[in-house]
Amino acid sequence: MGPLGRRSLLACLLSGAGTVTAAALLPPSIGAGTVRAAETTVARLARDPWDRVPAILARIRPPRFPRRRFDITRYGAVGDGTTKNTGAFRAAITACHRAGGGRVVVPPGRFLTGAIRLLSRVELHVEEGATVLFSTDPADYLPVVLTRWEGTECYNYSSFIHAHGQHDLAITGRGTLDGQGMDGPWKSWRDPGGNALADQAELRRMGTEGVPVEERVFGAGHHLRPNMIQFYRCRNILMRDITVLEPPMWTINPVLCRNVTLRDVDVIGRINNSDGVDPECTSDMLITGCRFHTEDDSIAVKSGRDEDGIRVGVPSRNIVVRNCVFSGRWGGIAVGSEMSGGVSEVFAEDCRINPLDFPGRYNPRHPVFIKTNKKRGGFIDGVYVRRFTGRAIDRDCIYLTTRYAGQQGTRPAVIRNIRIEDMVHDGARRAINLEGLDSDPFTGVHIERCRFTGITQPHVIGFTRDLTIRQVFVNGTEVVHP
Repeated sequence: MGPLGRRSLLACLLSGAGTVTAAALLPPSIGAGTVRAAETTVARLARDPWDRVPAILARIRPPRFPRRRFDITRYGAVGDGTTKNTGAFRAAITACHRAGGGRVVVPPGRFLTGAIRLLSRVELHVEEGATVLFSTDPADYLPVVLTRWEGTECYNYSSFIHAHGQHDLAITGRGTLDGQGMDGPWKSWRDPGGNALADQAELRRMGTEGVPVEERVFGAGHHLRPNMIQFYRCRNILMRDITVLEPPMWTINPVLCRNVTLRDVDVIGRINNSDGVDPECTSDMLITGCRFHTEDDSIAVKSGRDEDGIRVGVPSRNIVVRNCVFSGRWGGIAVGSEMSGGVSEVFAEDCRINPLDFPGRYNPRHPVFIKTNKKRGGFIDGVYVRRFTGRAIDRDCIYLTTRYAGQQGTRPAVIRNIRIEDMVHDGARRAINLEGLDSDPFTGVHIERCRFTGITQPHVIGFTRDLTIRQVFVNGTEVVHP
């Protein structure tokens, strides 16, 4: 029997079987020097979470589709920007699905539609020069569907593109999905004097009190804005090359999904709460090469809100973010605040914040934004960020808080195992703001090899255990923390 390979050592280390030593893994005939080298390897793997990323990526495989083509114009679609094509989209998608799958093609033109329901084994391909233009009439997103709204389950307007319980789905092409979010009634619902806040409060009451989901019915006569794209309990999902404009609220929201890839997607939105991507109770997801210019967080990893999130109890985990551009108004990579089901193993690397070649309409606020409070419950365990570069933000480069929105409660507020490495940023209020609680201190926060310039206020470090700050420079001075 030869010595175990690196992958075998890692598998043993991560198996959860207890403490692992190299001596226990190797046969007696192996010499002491080999044992010491193997023990060094095991120790390194134990302290470097990035060695877990290849195994995550190996599980993330985009779906493949039969080479069948279903052009929506063959089903009566007219790309004049005024003819409503909801029926043509439905007919083309149904035909593709019944044939065993393939590509539903949107050719050049402007195709107005209401809700689009995706089915298994269907790739919606929007060609360059094509725009899918979503209706501004709320009635075009009825009947209501089972959904999550800001982390609480209910029945509400359909998202503009919706899939429930499907598999092998894709939205691709160099065309555009235009939600017309600023042109419809959606903004007026959220603005002062609108009724969205009353409906929001009622839904949250229902979630807190455990009202059965089938009785949480909104939609017509109510004012909870739909998300733009929501995959609900789906698997094997791909979005690639598409541009998504002007959502009515959150833009891309996979809920209770697994095996999801977003590659080279642009998201641009100006309405309140227009998060770019919100993976919610979702596992094994890759977001790479995407650009976000939104009025809220660029990427926000979530897992349900308060009692309802705890009831569902499914964490988001194994999320990998690479080579993205964050110019959204709030967080770049964010976790929370709706995270009551838990979040673990989020990896983000090689991303740019508010660059000159893709600047935000307003300066972003936090490249790294991790947020919860004692009302949420759940946990945030394992967020790893490296090689972020950025410029010109309004607030703090690294912001962790267990006091989000000032909400009070009695549940533990758990943020632990956070690692930030090799961040370079110019222009911010603070480099570091760790806003913890005496009752619930952060544990295992490590910030290393970072350089911050143009910082106007001193850092804040409150209620943190096992904090490491090494080779971190602010305005040329090294940060020394006891």
